[in-house]
Amino acid sequence: MQFLELKEMVFHAHHGVMEQERKVGNTYVLDLKIHFDFYKAVNTDNLNDSINYISIYELVKKEMAVPSHLIENIAGRIIRRIQIDFPKIKQIELRLAKKNPPFGGGDIKEVAVFIRK
Repeated sequence: MQFLELKEMVFHAHHGVMEQERKVGNTYVLDLKIHFDFYKAVNTDNLNDSINYISIYELVKKEMAVPSHLIENIAGRIIRRIQIDFPKIKQIELRLAKKNPPFGGGDIKEVAVFIRK
């Protein structure tokens, strides 16, 4: 099995259902595992035979800047964009966590969604 991982990409973004969340923003941490055949790149040492992870990061950064109410929506948008822009990807696993979400009277480290597509 071959995959590329981008781990713990950290963003400050303005997502949330409550107006204050969208105004102040919060910290989000995103992990991606991208499955694709890069065996040819192992031998050629040519970026054209792989996937440019900087391009993936820039795509994620752009989508994280678009305000959403739900982290499920953000995760779905990122997956769709990756599938469109990088058709050689066979499977994507994405985990998106919102750190210290506002939680009426509770203390919670993070809330996260996980999508495998």
